[in-house]
Amino acid sequence: MAASVLRRVRFYLDPILAIQIAIPVFMLGLFLIAPLANVLVVASQYSVVEVLKDPTYFSTIPQGTLVFVKETTYRGKRIVLIKFRGVSYGAIPNSLINAVVVTTLASILGVLVAFVMARYEFPGKTFMRILATVPLLLTPFINTFVIKKLTDWRDGLISYVINDVLGLPYRIGFESLAGVALAQIMTFFPIVYLNVYSSMVNIDPSLEEQAENLGARGFRLFRTVTLPLSMPGLAAGAAIVFIFSLEDIAAPIVFNEKRFISYQVFSMFIEATTGQLSPAAAALALILLTLALSAFVGIKRYVTLRQYAMLSRGGRWKPRTRPLGPKGLMAVYLLLLPMLVFFAFPQIGVFVYALSERWRGPLPEGVTLYNLRQIVEDPVVARAVTNSLCYSLAALVLILIMGLSAAYVISRARLPGVNLLDILVTAPIALPGLVIAVGYFYFFSTFFRGTPLDPVTAGPATALVFAYSVRRLPFTARAVFAGLQQVHVALEEAAMNLGANRLRVLSSIVIPLIVLNILSGILVSFVYCMSETSTSVTLGGLGGVGEAHQAPITFVMLDYLNRVGGPHIVASLGVLLMTVQLTVITLINIVFKQKYAYIGV
Repeated sequence: MAASVLRRVRFYLDPILAIQIAIPVFMLGLFLIAPLANVLVVASQYSVVEVLKDPTYFSTIPQGTLVFVKETTYRGKRIVLIKFRGVSYGAIPNSLINAVVVTTLASILGVLVAFVMARYEFPGKTFMRILATVPLLLTPFINTFVIKKLTDWRDGLISYVINDVLGLPYRIGFESLAGVALAQIMTFFPIVYLNVYSSMVNIDPSLEEQAENLGARGFRLFRTVTLPLSMPGLAAGAAIVFIFSLEDIAAPIVFNEKRFISYQVFSMFIEATTGQLSPAAAALALILLTLALSAFVGIKRYVTLRQYAMLSRGGRWKPRTRPLGPKGLMAVYLLLLPMLVFFAFPQIGVFVYALSERWRGPLPEGVTLYNLRQIVEDPVVARAVTNSLCYSLAALVLILIMGLSAAYVISRARLPGVNLLDILVTAPIALPGLVIAVGYFYFFSTFFRGTPLDPVTAGPATALVFAYSVRRLPFTARAVFAGLQQVHVALEEAAMNLGANRLRVLSSIVIPLIVLNILSGILVSFVYCMSETSTSVTLGGLGGVGEAHQAPITFVMLDYLNRVGGPHIVASLGVLLMTVQLTVITLINIVFKQKYAYIGV
């Protein structure tokens, strides 16, 4: 048996393939595994039990009320003030409860929208499908800022319409924990929608037709056939939403809600400008990592334990759809469409904010291009854009090398342990960026002190490049792997039988055949590098902000958010990021004829 394995290894493991294995293993070992292991070491020095004893992190006594209702007078009118706040049990339970609530509601909304889009035909469907994906356009901090402004009980647009326009005696607001949950639901529900929609359109139509022939109709058909067959997509989307909710830092910062793990870790980084990071940060990062991985592994196991076999893939035929009746059309246009517009409003509001002179009340005032000009005229902002471009482009080089090497090995090499490499390459999607940031701080400031990798003494530039390359590697690796799956290995074997070595086969056959997949993958990785938030606002802020700062775009967006006139400039940076993403989507879908890959889809 051992001799057989050795012969296979000798046959497939030539020097080029060995190098392709060594590159991702070495890079991920040094810039992912080692920092995470260091988090475990530091956390062991600060007992997790001590964290749980601190009422800041864990409390059995609830604080606050879910809904605050009070009759009062506002601007000379008698009103009923309704404020959704939330109940606090400490940072750790709050993070877990919030993630469960966000995942549950985002899943319900995502399944609802996916089912309507996948199973019915109606006028305006294409527009609504696009509208449903608008919240995925990345605008860190400012989209949540718009949500906060939208739901402010004093001058928010919702209260303005209800009380001032319609004349109803109510003013409604979302604050604190409830505000964070609402912002995350509005931002993350499209992840579930896209995953479930992809699953539904690939369901074999004959399965639902057979169920209908046996008497299943309406909700029973959905509950017993459609939804179970869509569970892989729902589980994948729900897992990503749960992890993103746990690690989200933008919503807690904008709503000034400190009772979350993410905010606590962020605040410790603010104090770490002296070069010291509290061991409590490692303990919190370990808890965050445990919660995220538990959700990811648990949902993955739930899916793999169930059978979703189908006779054929729905993609071979037109997906099973039917026209909506009058009642269905009314529900879509009067309920679903307003909901999608509401969820897309934050991104729309970013454009409005960037082009307005001021936005003090419920509606913006004036039109100006001054805010957009600040992207190049303000030296701090221009420096941040330059930094992010440099970091992202440098990270892309590493991502391309690692992604191409790892995907080729996973696709072609018949070697023991290849599945472990596959897990290692895709794992960063399930790892919270805050945990990686904490690991980088401890690991590189301890074992590489005084080198360019040390984010304390040398600044965060080099550390951010490697953090970006590791975190956004899966997008390129999966795109390259998909391309390799479409290239038959016989082409490579024929070339090698004619005397070509593996390097020549890669350069003259493999890469030319999958070049569009490579370009698509690195463009998606570039978008997410430019808008990277969790590592950028933690590691990226260690050097401070000045005219020669090393901070990326997202940290400067956070820094400008509380400056006078700053939100307008932050919105302009949001417009820049959305423009980059829309350009990439256009290139991938229209020019490259490839399918655009959102996070987790």
